Amino acid sequence: MTLDAALDLANEKKLDLVNISPTANPPVCKILDYGKYRYDLQKREKETKKKQRVTNVKEIRLSTFIEEHDINVKAHTASKFLKDGDKVKVSLRFRGREKDYANRGLEVMQKFTEIVSEFGIVEKKPEFEGRSLIMIVAPKQDKEKQDK
Repeated sequence: MTLDAALDLANEKKLDLVNISPTANPPVCKILDYGKYRYDLQKREKETKKKQRVTNVKEIRLSTFIEEHDINVKAHTASKFLKDGDKVKVSLRFRGREKDYANRGLEVMQKFTEIVSEFGIVEKKPEFEGRSLIMIVAPKQDKEKQDK
């Protein structure tokens, strides 16, 4: 259809002629209410933004020779983060000769995992990255939703 015929048809129906694909040969156009079209697009974009969930990664630092009560306090803080839907990065830094006690560091990480297991699942097991032992814990409900 020619451009003039399409414009006449659009004016007749009191709608707009919208160029959908200008690069196509010949160009593809639609006759529609452009205001309503834009409104629907904005509404769809707003809906997709509502459904998105941004997860933050919070960090908790432990030490090799940490006391029982201190682990409980840090685990309690981590469980708050997990309840809010954030991931928790648990890092244990070895200073000086503490590197010789790597198995002690793994025990501390294991104890921390047991305390937090009610609220989170270990996403990345403890691994060495330089002088640090790092583990990532994800919230439990997110894992269950992904399985479904």
